[in-house]
Amino acid sequence: MLPTVAIVGRPNVGKSTLLNRIIGRREAIVEERPGVTRDRKEVVASWSGKEFKLIDTGGWMASGSVLDEKVSDQSEKAIREADAVLFVVDVTVGVTEGDAQIASLLRSKEDNVLVVVNKVDNTNLETEIWDLLSLGLGEPIPVSALHGKGTGDLLDILVDKLPLTQEEEIEQSDKQEEKIIGVTLVGRPNVGKSTLFNRLIGEDRSVVHDMPGTTRDTIDTVVETENGPVRFIDTAGMRRKARVDESTEYYSLVRALQAVDSADVSLLIIDSTEGVTHQDQRLAERVDAAGCPILVLLNKWDLCDPEKREDVLSQVGDRLHFIGQAPVIKISALSGRNVGRLWPALAESVAEYQTRIPTRKVNEVVRAAQAAHPAPGGVRVLYATQGATDPPTFTLFANREVPKTWLRYLERKIREDLDLGSTAIKLRVRRRSE
Repeated sequence: MLPTVAIVGRPNVGKSTLLNRIIGRREAIVEERPGVTRDRKEVVASWSGKEFKLIDTGGWMASGSVLDEKVSDQSEKAIREADAVLFVVDVTVGVTEGDAQIASLLRSKEDNVLVVVNKVDNTNLETEIWDLLSLGLGEPIPVSALHGKGTGDLLDILVDKLPLTQEEEIEQSDKQEEKIIGVTLVGRPNVGKSTLFNRLIGEDRSVVHDMPGTTRDTIDTVVETENGPVRFIDTAGMRRKARVDESTEYYSLVRALQAVDSADVSLLIIDSTEGVTHQDQRLAERVDAAGCPILVLLNKWDLCDPEKREDVLSQVGDRLHFIGQAPVIKISALSGRNVGRLWPALAESVAEYQTRIPTRKVNEVVRAAQAAHPAPGGVRVLYATQGATDPPTFTLFANREVPKTWLRYLERKIREDLDLGSTAIKLRVRRRSE
């Protein structure tokens, strides 16, 4: 069975025009006067290879004649049965009492409702759409059903919300089985990356030698774990570019950096006997910029002087503070001590990296943060939503430019209140005028 999409809204907001635009032909009758559509009209539409049933409804009204009530009942039935709802409003009118009442009906299906702001026929009207955030159903999507403006973007978002058919579920399951978590081992030369790599995969795959720089290329292998397959990638030791004086070593560095950029998790390996060096700091900055979760491994912990251990842990807190609450695990790659602790830490990091938070929960956290510590200069975040995962990425809609210091505060509150642990998160700010 095809997923269903209901088009709902007050009379004369352009629901039938939108249906005609989506299917590419004049199927529904369109006139400038309200109340032309009475019965539900169902057609099959498709976008990007995804088919779905599109249902045009009559205009919903809180009260009216017996016929009006029957039309509204049909709209409410369509809402209950639909997998997703296109809630159409008129930008030239703004939020009406009727819009607010329909929004209340849609509250239970919030995650599957798209607020479609119709009749945005010119750029001057685009700034008006943000008043519709007050409906509390997510980011308004501006379109002009009459001219086709913005309908492609709307459909891109819509098809992502639709449930999968049985055939699509099988196809997606096959793709998920092919998905393998990539874990990159990075560190300075001779900190024990290859030794740990061999320990993790259970065989002597990489060349291990006391001479720095033995590994010239990235080497990877897949290991079956309790949490599914994991691809471990051993990289060449990274030195500062000024010290890279051989063409072979240069290309090894390039391939190592490429491995970091494509990784799902990076293991930053530090030699405990030497502590956190300036080079470790620079490398951590580079890995942090890639956006993936980081686990700090203090290798050779058994060889570290007991009196120095406290100092090494202090260095991690001071010199690597910018990577947040990254897990720190003290190991010995050579003996295997504590290496087993990597597996649950990896599983938790990947789960946090792929976390998706409901829009309502995100806005609850933002509102609480603003109430506890308002931004200076009258700055307010009007609405927030998570736009992506890997890493969790949040878009903030604000009335003006947000100070960086307050943005860091909000990032910390989001991380703490949404239990995102040490994973990297991104905040993107869009001003109301944009």
